[in-house]
Amino acid sequence: MGAQPAAEPDRAAMSAKRVTPELQQEIEQFLYHESRVLDERRYEQWYELLADDLHYFMPTRYNRMRRESDKEFSAPGEAALFDEDKQSIAQRIRRLNTGMAWAEDPPSRTRHMVSNVVIRSRGDGEYEADCYYLLYRSRLEREVEIFVGMRHDVLRRSANPAGFQIARRTIILDQTVLLARNLSFFF
Repeated sequence: MGAQPAAEPDRAAMSAKRVTPELQQEIEQFLYHESRVLDERRYEQWYELLADDLHYFMPTRYNRMRRESDKEFSAPGEAALFDEDKQSIAQRIRRLNTGMAWAEDPPSRTRHMVSNVVIRSRGDGEYEADCYYLLYRSRLEREVEIFVGMRHDVLRRSANPAGFQIARRTIILDQTVLLARNLSFFF
């Protein structure tokens, strides 16, 4: 996933991809709901928001010169901070619930903040949703981390109460060096 040069927007293509204000609000409300579920540590409920064919990916980010901007992010198959599916997420949740996940005992306090949501229809009940996020995490007395970046999600209509499931999530951090002691929480 290399950096893309800025291109002049294609106004006709942008207007063809516009979604209705109602759909925009519906997807934004889904993202806000997901944030609250994560912040309240309702991981089993969050798990139900994940599609069976989920791909949850956070590439490693590198500082590169402009001439090497295509190498700013690790490619699929290279080292990544997360490269998971629904089964591996289930294992992480089970471990958190055992009380043996020492990195989360006592548990982290998080606030997931989502903004600048841009939605494009892919057809067949699937939508791409890009958003900026800020994840604030505190633990114990002095552990505080702030993660800032962008998420690219593929959301799918679902019969669940939230109305959607996450089929793909790519998390792009602005940071290249993470000072956090662990990444035992979800983005």
